[in-house]
Amino acid sequence: MSQPSVESVKVLPMDEYNEALVNQVRPDHWTNPQPAACYNLVVIGGGTAGLVTAAGAAGLGAKVALVEKHLLGGDCLNVGCVPSKCMIRSARAVADLKAAGQHGIQVPENLEVDFAAVMERLRRVRAESSHHDSAQRFQQLGVDIFYGTAKFTSSNTAEVGGQTLRFKQAVIATGTRAVEPAISGLAEAGYLTNETVFCLTQRPQRLAVIGGGPIGCELAQAFQRLGSEVVVLHKNDHLLDREDADAAEIIQQTFISEGIQLLLSAQIQRVEVSSAGKVVYYESNGQPDSIVVDEILVGAGRVPRVEGLDLERVGVKYDKTQGVWVNDRLQTTNPRIYAAGDICMDWKFTHAADAAARIVIQNALFLGRKKLSSLTMPWVTYTDPEVAHVGLYEPQAQAQGINLDTYLIPLEEIDRAIIDGETAGFAKIHVKQGTDKIVGATIVARHAGEMISEVTLAMVGNLGLGAIANTIHPYPTQAEVIRKAADAYNRTRLTPTIKKLFSTWLAWRRS
Repeated sequence: MSQPSVESVKVLPMDEYNEALVNQVRPDHWTNPQPAACYNLVVIGGGTAGLVTAAGAAGLGAKVALVEKHLLGGDCLNVGCVPSKCMIRSARAVADLKAAGQHGIQVPENLEVDFAAVMERLRRVRAESSHHDSAQRFQQLGVDIFYGTAKFTSSNTAEVGGQTLRFKQAVIATGTRAVEPAISGLAEAGYLTNETVFCLTQRPQRLAVIGGGPIGCELAQAFQRLGSEVVVLHKNDHLLDREDADAAEIIQQTFISEGIQLLLSAQIQRVEVSSAGKVVYYESNGQPDSIVVDEILVGAGRVPRVEGLDLERVGVKYDKTQGVWVNDRLQTTNPRIYAAGDICMDWKFTHAADAAARIVIQNALFLGRKKLSSLTMPWVTYTDPEVAHVGLYEPQAQAQGINLDTYLIPLEEIDRAIIDGETAGFAKIHVKQGTDKIVGATIVARHAGEMISEVTLAMVGNLGLGAIANTIHPYPTQAEVIRKAADAYNRTRLTPTIKKLFSTWLAWRRS
């Protein structure tokens, strides 16, 4: 018996690149397959967590069904990592040209940014990347792909498009969506989120960004560099206020130097539409004021996609703001159902979802006992300079009663950073007091995301700063900042007593 074709979708603007994207991750006229009698695993959600779970399980011989409501690839491919980093790369090219003078290269003062071309490149790169997440590829891996809205109908069945999928285990990987702020008049005025901003083809001349966290900061800097007049409204008194304070200060000063207007401790009262544009009324430090912009971008957090799953029916507890409840093995309150990725984790990163999926495969299919808490998780905010972190921050260590020794090396002490003209940054490494055991690190540098893995590897491999000090680093590289932090630790081992012994020995050798 033939199955009905699923509903087609469009991604605006529907040009050749977005048509190619859709043909990969939501093909027109796709027909859902006839369900198997029973699946080892039914995975709901085709983002990173769902895709890695499905591919990994199928590769190990499991019968797997993957259900996706919209586009395979999830946020990362479609409205997150891939498009945002494309825009950031173009914005960085503009910044490089403007800074070329310090390297003896003269460029025109009035650089022209073709915003439409920037966004066209974004769509092209996204389309070229989409084959990794395509329906055809996963079908070839042995995964049954179902498009539509899934809901649980019993403890061992889920329904999609009128078809019943019977399972031994299931995985919820539906992710999150942008939060909708309860601001009077905002919906009527219209606003952008990460789910719509990459559909732009014309540059907004005046852009308000609501939220000074990682998403807001990344996009605010990108738009400013691409020619928009950007103002950031942040509810707290400092950007990136969850980050290392020294790192956040560098980013804040960078934003100010680049002309981004910062409205901190700002509480937005309402939004109205006037002939001049969208008027944002706010209060900052007790003083009422307003700004007029052409577009508003909301980057103020995420909420879990739990609606429509009928989780109550199968005894899966959840919170509408925090997501699905899981234990350390990523098992929900229904032992047959697991969850992975943004829907259940504080770490809302693509690489975290990937790591969680690998835990789920072992625990759900092979009675594994892998724990989420055993992971050492790095992350990066892709501003310029980047902010990369792994492990504990100082306040977290203090709260856990861990005494620290901290080694901080500014990039202005690193030859390659001086050569590159990129001295705004540092490496800060925390070790357990009196030892070289690394418990956390923050790196601020233009390519900090490429540098943090050395520290992460050391932590995972139980290697201390002593091992890093003994590792030869090519010269000149900015990664030398990490070795210099390790050298700083080594110098602490030369106590007065040891130095006196060395001096005595060397004096004897001279006699």
